[in-house]
Amino acid sequence: MSAPAHIVFDRPLARLRLARAHAQGAASFLLDHIAAEFPERLSAILRPFPRVLDLGTPGPALMQALTSRPSALLVHAGPVPAALDGGVRLVADEEALPFAPASFDLVVSALALQGVNDLPGALVQIRRVLAADGLFMGCLIGGQSLQELRLALAEAEEAITGGVSPRVAPFADLRDMGSLLQRAGFALPVTDVDTLTVRYSSMFGLLRDLRGMGATNALVARDPRPLRRAVLMRAAEIYQSRFADPDGRLRATFDFVWLSGWAPHESQQKPLQPGSAKARLADALGAVERKV
Repeated sequence: MSAPAHIVFDRPLARLRLARAHAQGAASFLLDHIAAEFPERLSAILRPFPRVLDLGTPGPALMQALTSRPSALLVHAGPVPAALDGGVRLVADEEALPFAPASFDLVVSALALQGVNDLPGALVQIRRVLAADGLFMGCLIGGQSLQELRLALAEAEEAITGGVSPRVAPFADLRDMGSLLQRAGFALPVTDVDTLTVRYSSMFGLLRDLRGMGATNALVARDPRPLRRAVLMRAAEIYQSRFADPDGRLRATFDFVWLSGWAPHESQQKPLQPGSAKARLADALGAVERKV
């Protein structure tokens, strides 16, 4: 029997690969890069967050970064025990949060939510566990990430086998994130994207890093057979010819989609009602208003 259409990721397989990566010494440079930004983004918010949940972040970097802010409770929850560190550690699925409503004042998540099958549902649950005027801040891989690898593998596989199996996961688009936050019940949603280009001597260096992050192909629709050597070698040639810098090193693009939103509270700013303005836009712009 085929999997339901909304099941994109083989989550048990993804957990197994992440656990294996941590057992062998996980590659953490992307997570370290992102975790370092959280304190800076939170620094503009002067209010304290006594109860903090780190949801799904696959490693200790974000928990360590958050220790610069005083908190009475730090909980690190995620599906892979080896990826949890610091504070209260709890094995939990990002798609089935085991917390009571209004349990936390701040929920953060780094490089985890791109792998859930029901992102809208996960955001609804995050909103539910936030207390009034609580903040959610997350970062996930999205946009045009790994576009170079996606193209090289697809073109090589089509040329050699006559068909294409999905090899790189689909990623969320920045334009969708704001509406998803609003649908989940967040107030004052904000989204932005940060692009990081990592350079490699060959495509195989990128593949090693993805394996070291536990981020290899876990798509339900993937071809379960190993990728043929001829396809890999042809993909490496295409990657080299299309995406090499003048010095011969290859580019790999990672788009990090940042999103934040607040649990609604009466103290938060509200948009003005239509017709409530006390000054005309034409006056502010020094323009002549023409009626049509």
